[in-house]
Amino acid sequence: MQNTSPRFDASKLSKLEAELTAEQKRRSTENRLKYYRPYPKQRSFHEAGLVYRERLFRAANQVGKTIAGGFEAAMHATGRYPDDWKGKVFNEPTYAWVGSPTGETLRDNPQRILLGRVGQHGTGSIPKDAIVETVPGAGVPDLVGSIIVRWGGGGDVQAGHSSIGLKSYVQGREKWQGESLHWLWFDEEPPEDIYSEGLTRTNVTAGPVWLTFTPLLGMSEVVRRFLLEKSPDRHDTSMTIEEAEHYTPEQRKKIVASYPAHERDARTKGIPILGSGRIFPVTEESITVAPFEIPTHWHRIGGMDFGWDHPFAAVELAWDADQDIVYVIKAHRLREATPVMHAAAIRSWGPLPWAWPRDGRRETLEGAGVALAEQYRAQQLNMLALHAQFEDGSVSVEAGLMDMLTRMETGKLKVLSTLLDWFEEFRLYHRKDGKVVKLGDDLLSATRYGMMMLRFAEQIYRRDKPRRRRGFFWGGGHDSGAWMSG
Repeated sequence: MQNTSPRFDASKLSKLEAELTAEQKRRSTENRLKYYRPYPKQRSFHEAGLVYRERLFRAANQVGKTIAGGFEAAMHATGRYPDDWKGKVFNEPTYAWVGSPTGETLRDNPQRILLGRVGQHGTGSIPKDAIVETVPGAGVPDLVGSIIVRWGGGGDVQAGHSSIGLKSYVQGREKWQGESLHWLWFDEEPPEDIYSEGLTRTNVTAGPVWLTFTPLLGMSEVVRRFLLEKSPDRHDTSMTIEEAEHYTPEQRKKIVASYPAHERDARTKGIPILGSGRIFPVTEESITVAPFEIPTHWHRIGGMDFGWDHPFAAVELAWDADQDIVYVIKAHRLREATPVMHAAAIRSWGPLPWAWPRDGRRETLEGAGVALAEQYRAQQLNMLALHAQFEDGSVSVEAGLMDMLTRMETGKLKVLSTLLDWFEEFRLYHRKDGKVVKLGDDLLSATRYGMMMLRFAEQIYRRDKPRRRRGFFWGGGHDSGAWMSG
């Protein structure tokens, strides 16, 4: 009997599979925007754009900061936002600029992310079918000066054209003047004048400005703006190499070891290079400890630093007197709040003796002429009778910093890993022209005051012992005042 079923043709099937694979690859490479899946820190950076006008993505090298900047740029230029997008949204074509230090860095970094590599335009974050035209740039081979992008279209939405101009910092401030922009992306850190001029370009639209860089220039004015000059319009997202999921633990270890010691924190954690200006040149890991139950027989003391426009700060220190190790176990930092509010936050820490700075004797308008220390004493905090000072009566800042540094270097000062605000200050504490920069040091100052008065720390949970140390005694209950001279 004759077989009438169609004969299986393996060669045709193989050809069909190859064609399907090629088509799938083409779609994935020519519409990468559709397949963009940000890491958690990249997502946080994007979502901050809904609230904050200025954003910094301060990250380690090669963890995806430029990718995040480039894919958000593609969304705003095309109007194609993911269904789960929670960041800024534009409902019209946008006019924007992208900046980088030189023409070469423009071509090799943001242009590559937006368009794909030279000769492969359409394989970047902007889908190939959305690229209307690219206009050549001047002075650098293969540099694009502007990109015209198809925005929207489909259904009842009329398609329009967005424009992205590519500009370098070396062009100077004058080349950054004149235009009104919907958004602006700085890839790599700009000089302060370029950043200021670029920010001005979005004043009319109040559009977002974002920066993506590793802070290799140290505590520059631009970095300081985001890290030390807090504002409701400004947001800082940091991402370390540990949060980049495309590396294995072994790869991370090799990468970290490959960097020079003075660049390691910047290149792997996004911490600004402070070099010889760093006040505490010790590794974060060497002073960090996991939270643990504090023995009741350890001595305790609190330290506070007063503030209004800069934050009020308070820490609790636990002192293992037998081993002479000081642990920072609690921290509180809050701006523009009254002594009543601060006292309410830290009173629950227990009946600590509190060390306070010399300016606590100063009268304030908020306190109607009452010295700051007395205002906190009125809130039932056990303020020491004297401001923070060493046993000889001196108040040297340098001596206090040296004491802290010596303890860090010898394992005698530890900080709980959960005190993120404390470590934020620790990473950025530095000198400029040999002088301590008194910005963003509130919790560190509170720690220094507490350590200066460590001799008055008490076993506050040992009720069986009289509370008397070195010529000072407790003057009664909480309402009776504070430490009094013996």
